[in-house]
Amino acid sequence: MENRYLTFALGKGRLAKKTLELFEEIGITCEEMKEKDTRKLIFVNEELKLRFFLAKGPDVPTYVEYGAADIGIVGADTILEEARNIYEVLDLGFGKCRMCVCGPESARELLLHHEQIRVASKYPRIAKDYFYNKKHQTVEIIKLNGSIELAPIVGLSEVIVDIVETGSTLRENGLQVLEEVCPLSARMVVNQVSMKMENERITKLISDLKTVVNKEK
Repeated sequence: MENRYLTFALGKGRLAKKTLELFEEIGITCEEMKEKDTRKLIFVNEELKLRFFLAKGPDVPTYVEYGAADIGIVGADTILEEARNIYEVLDLGFGKCRMCVCGPESARELLLHHEQIRVASKYPRIAKDYFYNKKHQTVEIIKLNGSIELAPIVGLSEVIVDIVETGSTLRENGLQVLEEVCPLSARMVVNQVSMKMENERITKLISDLKTVVNKEK
C-alpha cells in the first residue's frame, strides 16, 4: 500500500496558501504549486507520494466524500453548508471568523419576539438549522449568491446570515451583528474509507499538524 498517493483537495485562495505554509512546517512541500503562471491542475510530491489539487471551497467536501481526494482543507462554513458524509478531524486554527445574524438595529426586536421574518443568506442550510433547530423561530429563507448586505437595505429581507470577519462592511451599510450563529475556521476533513485504508499515514499527519497548530495558539 505504500506506493499509493495520498490526495489533498485544497480550497483555492488564501486557504490554500496558509495550508501550504502549515504543511511546510511539518516537512511537506510542493514546489510545483509555487509557480505563479502554472496551468497544472494536479501537483505532485513524488518523494512523499502526495498529490494536491485546488478546488472551489464548496466542492472540496464533495471530492472528499466521493474519494477523489483522501483529505480536504476547507472552511467550517462550507462543511456545515454542504453536510457531506466525511470526517472532520482537525481545526487548523487559521481563517477565523464568525457566522452571524446581521441586520439593522430595528431588526433586533423581531429576533427577540420570534416573529416570522425573511432571512437572506448564501448559507441556507446553516440559516435554517439555526432558526429552526436552535431558536425555534419560523422564518422564510432566501438564498442569494452576491452581496448579502444588500438584502435588508433594499427590503428583500429583515436580516441576513453571513460570515463576519471585521464587521466593517456591515457598519458601512448601517448593519450590525445581532446574534452569533457559530465560530468558523479552516478545518481538515477526511474520506471515511481513506481513514480506514490509510489510517497510519493520516493519523501521523493529523498528529504532526496538531503539534504545529497547538504551538501557534
